[in-house]
Amino acid sequence: MARVGGVAVETIGSGPGMVVVPGNNRRAHHYGRLARALSGAHEVHVIERRGRGESAGRDPAYTVESDADDVLAVLEHTGSRVLFGHSYGGLVALHAGLRQPVDGLIVYEPGVSLDGSFGASWMPEFNRQVEDGRQVAAMTTFLRETGLLPFKTRPLLWAISWLMLRGPGSHEAREMMPLTPAELGEIVRLDSDGSRYAAIASRTLLLGGAKSPTYLTGVLPRLAGLLPDADYTILPGLDHNAPDENAPDTIAEQIRRYLVRGERHPRYSSTE
Repeated sequence: MARVGGVAVETIGSGPGMVVVPGNNRRAHHYGRLARALSGAHEVHVIERRGRGESAGRDPAYTVESDADDVLAVLEHTGSRVLFGHSYGGLVALHAGLRQPVDGLIVYEPGVSLDGSFGASWMPEFNRQVEDGRQVAAMTTFLRETGLLPFKTRPLLWAISWLMLRGPGSHEAREMMPLTPAELGEIVRLDSDGSRYAAIASRTLLLGGAKSPTYLTGVLPRLAGLLPDADYTILPGLDHNAPDENAPDTIAEQIRRYLVRGERHPRYSSTE
């Protein structure tokens, strides 16, 4: 990995540069398949956000703009003109886009809350559990309240959380858990009517999956109506982890079609 300022950056491929911003509880390597799928047409630079891996620690006075600073530094260093963000990384990408236009801004289910769409009543309990070091309990709360898994029963969610945090290869999840409260706090702090995003001048593609919770996909048509040059697509059969785990090739194809072929996406929502 190369280093740009305080962040490590993993680079693959050749061609016009693209910067990828990982989501909450994600590392750069989680986007390896997506980067490889795009590497034939782009030089892909995946950021290791602060507090993770070889990147510097995160400032206690963290805000989303701290991540946006790093994104803008990587865009400048690499000469990249395309930006992709997933989940919370999508929120970071939108805020970077507010500060600097790019040729293409693509986000998948960005962590944007509009008029209270992201319910936060459970966060004090979650934050206490993280602060007390009760990580399995905290992950169970997180999974139950965010609806990112199709399971609802607490015993099953507890078992999944235990595997995520105590099973093989779980050290990364344990290390990233303390970073989550501040990021969720930023989503809540930035809740608004979305009018701030009307200042994004970049051509923008908003993607989501039909199997994702509605609080993640319901903001996409609203954002598409606010941004001056934006399209949105809800992709059938995909969930929140399509870019990093379940369908990176599909997401790469959407990005290629939008950028390489210059294809316009219709403003529609499909749940077929």
